[in-house]
Amino acid sequence: MITVFGGWPTRSIRVIWLLEEMGLSYEQRAVDLFRRRDDAEFMSVNPAGFLPALRDGEIAMVESIAIMEYLIARYGPAGMAPSASDADYPHYQQFLILGEAGLAAYLNIVVASRFFAPDPDKDNWGARQAVLMFQNRLALVSRRLDLVPYVAGKAFTAADISVCYALELGSRIGLADQYSPALKSYLERLRARDAYQRAMKKSGAPVN
Repeated sequence: MITVFGGWPTRSIRVIWLLEEMGLSYEQRAVDLFRRRDDAEFMSVNPAGFLPALRDGEIAMVESIAIMEYLIARYGPAGMAPSASDADYPHYQQFLILGEAGLAAYLNIVVASRFFAPDPDKDNWGARQAVLMFQNRLALVSRRLDLVPYVAGKAFTAADISVCYALELGSRIGLADQYSPALKSYLERLRARDAYQRAMKKSGAPVN
């Protein structure tokens, strides 16, 4: 049985959403973010203490993008990634990685500053630069969506899951008003997917 540790609003949602899209059976195991180091089972899977973490039999993995690639390679094909010979494959790879390394990772700095730093340090230079870097790289997504409906091309893929998480995180910290019309439309289309809605419900996201 596949076990996914963590839920909303962590990057675990990427893994849960992918599993829902692929129609795979799994167990979602909640983790208390503020007491996670007291959670012996979780810490045995990821001693570094961050989410997501996945256990699949004897296999233990962390890092959401790596987990997604593992699931697709082991349990696919399920339409979540083009083949390496497909003309869209380079776009898929670029945006799969960009969703974390070029977008969501910068927002970690903003979240830490705004919600956990002492008051005088909440609006610091590093956090402001991180927002600018996020916006700069987001232009790549906007330009791509001017050409095709999904970041890899005509079909929805795991790259959209990767990018969507970053857009959702940006929305939660007040950056959505800076999204282009193409980005806003794209985000709404992704939110309308049945698998997305199931994933959000199962991961403990608040109901609007």
